[in-house]
Amino acid sequence: MNTFVDTSAFYAIMDAGDEMHPSAKPEWRRLLKNNVDLYTTNYVLVETMALLQSRIGLDAVRLFSEDITPVLRIMWVDSSGHEVATQLLLTANRRDLSFVDCVSFQAMRSRRIRDVFCFDSHFSEQGFHLLPAQR
Repeated sequence: MNTFVDTSAFYAIMDAGDEMHPSAKPEWRRLLKNNVDLYTTNYVLVETMALLQSRIGLDAVRLFSEDITPVLRIMWVDSSGHEVATQLLLTANRRDLSFVDCVSFQAMRSRRIRDVFCFDSHFSEQGFHLLPAQR
């Protein structure tokens, strides 16, 4: 099974004070225990690291880089993936939809990944299956 991991899940794992942490922590452990192939994009990594640095500090970035990043399969976004995501964003015409999410949608579709570990309803709106089961 392949699962994409979004910034919302990474942040919830890293911040014990985050409201989604109690759901994120056991799901992360389950995914690791079951040897699920965990994918993300370099754009999600940049977004996550910036968020961690801003809200928690560099120690969190270091921990994320040393303990979480090594278990991931990183999908490096090329110029064509960037362009497709740009068109998705502009076509959606929604201020509340992030560019990084559009990059993620494109990357997931290109690899036929249906499951996503996240706490962002935009993924379910796009037809992806959210983990853990939510709402």
